Amino acid sequence: MFTRPLVLLACAIVFEVTWAILLKLSHGFSSLLPTGAMLLAYVASLVCLTLACTRLQLAVAYSVWTGAGASFVALVGLFVFDEPVSGGRALGLALVIVGVVLLLAFERPHSRSS
Repeated sequence: MFTRPLVLLACAIVFEVTWAILLKLSHGFSSLLPTGAMLLAYVASLVCLTLACTRLQLAVAYSVWTGAGASFVALVGLFVFDEPVSGGRALGLALVIVGVVLLLAFERPHSRSS
């Protein structure tokens, strides 16, 4: 079944975006609650990614994890933290998103063998 690894990968991405946002909110690890939550989200992200890699190719899973995570974090930065966006930054973000979509479109599950 191909759905389970994609759900795990989606969870890994959600946790990745969460820890990245909490990284900013931790103010250099000086705020205890965001720092602790960030560490938990980071570990949860890696656990979900590891489990997703049992059925997805590592190159695809890791690329999608980092690309989608970076894209969502950039959007959060833009809309939540009022970070500036330039034409080049928008183009780069669009290219990353297109790359993630292409990687997933051509991905096929593999067996658990190493």
